[in-house]
Amino acid sequence: MAATPAPGEGPVRPVSVSLHEGTIAALKARTGKRGMSAYVESLIQRQPERDPLRELIEDAEADHGPVDRSAVDAKREILRGETAGSADAA
Repeated sequence: MAATPAPGEGPVRPVSVSLHEGTIAALKARTGKRGMSAYVESLIQRQPERDPLRELIEDAEADHGPVDRSAVDAKREILRGETAGSADAA
């Protein structure tokens, strides 16, 4: 019996999925008509990597309480260089 290919491996096969019209329009705007399959494939390949991260976050929040959104937003501003004096942060 052959082993099941890992995500991103094996032959390509067409499948049918149902998407909202707005989602399809956004995908086409980003990828063009010909790049949609590759883009969706890459998104789907990443989701199994993200699921365990979501589980870790849920476990941490169960143990320590919810994340302080204002602290997250402040750190995000620093990382993006959006804070006053961020040019001096380097």
